[in-house]
Formats: sequence, C-alpha cells, structure tokens
Amino acid sequence: MKVVTLYHPHTYTKQDFPPLSIALGFFDGVHLGHQAVIQTAIDYARKHQIKSAVMTFDPHPSVVLSSKKTEVAYLTTLERKLELFEELGLDYVFVVRFTSKLADLEPQEFVDQYLIGLNAQHVTAGFDYTYGKFGSGTMETMPFHSRQQFTYTTQQKLEDHSEKISSTRIRQTLQAGDVESAANLLGNCYQVEGTVVHGDKRGRKIGFPTANVKCVDGGLIPATGVYSVRLFVNKQWFNGVCNIGYKPTFKSPEEKELSVEVHLFDFSESIYGEKVKVEWHRRIRSEQRFNGIQELVAQIEKDKQTALDFFNRYEC
Repeated sequence: MKVVTLYHPHTYTKQDFPPLSIALGFFDGVHLGHQAVIQTAIDYARKHQIKSAVMTFDPHPSVVLSSKKTEVAYLTTLERKLELFEELGLDYVFVVRFTSKLADLEPQEFVDQYLIGLNAQHVTAGFDYTYGKFGSGTMETMPFHSRQQFTYTTQQKLEDHSEKISSTRIRQTLQAGDVESAANLLGNCYQVEGTVVHGDKRGRKIGFPTANVKCVDGGLIPATGVYSVRLFVNKQWFNGVCNIGYKPTFKSPEEKELSVEVHLFDFSESIYGEKVKVEWHRRIRSEQRFNGIQELVAQIEKDKQTALDFFNRYEC
C-alpha cells in the first residue's frame, strides 16, 4: 500500500497515478460502515482491473472550520487508520492535510484537483458525504461535478439495531464504558495508543505492578472503571486488567488527573518508555473508593480472576 500525503495546492497530475477507484471519507475508527464504503471501492477496482484507493483528511475538518477551540476525541490515530486500511487490501491512501485554504475550494475545484486530477475513474462515498466550500457538494451533485470523467457509487447507511453505525455512536458507547458494543460496531476491539510512564508505584507495593499508560493526545479513553484488556508491547500481546480513573482510595476528589493503569498477567519486564497499545475487551465494574488497602487488594484479586476467566473463554 502506497501512502501519499497531499498539501494544498498539490502538484500531482493524472499521469502520476494509475486509474483509481477512490473511497472518500474521514473514516475515524474505520468502522463497519466505513468498511462497506471502502470494500465497494475495492470491489469496483478488482472488477475493472484498476487500483483501489482511499482519500482521508488530517486533521478532522471541524478542528479547522469551527470558530471555537474544537478538540476531537479520535477513535483512531492516523497511524492506526493506515494499519486498518492496509488490512483491507487497499493499493493507495491519500492523506489530505485539511487547511482553511482547502476548505475554501468550491465543489468543482475540489473535484477537478483532488479527483479528476488524481486519475479517479470511480468514486465511492457514503450518502451523507459532502465536499467543497460550506459542504455544498453532495453525492447528488457529484454527477455534475464529475464532468463525465468518472463514475460513482453512493453507499447507503449501514445500520445495527435500526440505528446508523457512525463514529459518533461509537464514541457514545465508549463514553458509557460499553466497549463490547463499540467492538461490534467497529468490527475490531477498540484500541488506544500511548507510552508507558512512571507512576506512583503503589500497585507494585501491594503486589499488583501496573504499566501506567500516557495515552496519545486526542484519543478517546473509555469511561472510568475496570476492564479486561490486552496490551501490545515489544511486538507481542499480553492479557491483563486495566483501571481507568482517579484513584479515589488514595487521592482526594479535587485531584482530577485521569490515569490508565494496566496490570499484566505473568509479566515482569521493565517497559518504561515503550510505545504500547491498549485494547479494551469487557468492562468489569465501575471505579470505587475502598476502606483501606486490604479491601482494595481483595477486590483487585477478584477483578484479576474475572479478567482471567474472560480471556480463557473469549477472543475478540
């Protein structure tokens, strides 16, 4: 898979690329709805013996377009998104740097420069996809703006339990701690990337050493609580139990620093400074305050056994 980063105005021409079937979208999470759009583009490419491609944007358009300071809780980093694109079997990925100048393009200018100009032969996007200034270009206007240079497919919404599968819906399930429903909508268990940093080391003192994970900025962290998780480090996955929260047993309610701490089973390596991925499988319970260390340790033992039982029964 070839990744091409485009900065507006780009200098590529049609001659720089083979004929392409391009899927359009931001694709945060690359969930099942996104996968349907992308698979349609891939299927068309294979049928017509051309190359498949995705066009995505970075950062999220709302960060640039909003007059307020907007922070987007991303379901996938760009790096993770590219991994998922590659797993789907795409030939090309265009990462378009989203700027105010790009947003100011008229719909026809966008199509001329970023679709016709990159040798698109077929374009696929969701029914609610918009392009060009003020999002005034839609899939209904695409035939006119195509100048008959490419054909197109409008992907209708994909539903689960009569509700559209969307990035917004997945964010809501994660914010509620329902990581299993999020996985069903994503088609993969939800992951957040981060780095192992030094913490207060209380876990080690009570017999449950933890990896204190500083998650990447902008990544959505699920609701506070205790979860069955896997951690990817040093090219391997390890099972464990994770606490997301504010450590109410040890800290006062005024101290609002969220922590993500993972206790791994049968693991004793030092991994400070390592980049890791945390993959959430099932929520065990909500965060709570305990009356002393013994009560806390007893509950951690129960949580660990619950997570062990889960991994003995299920795989994501």
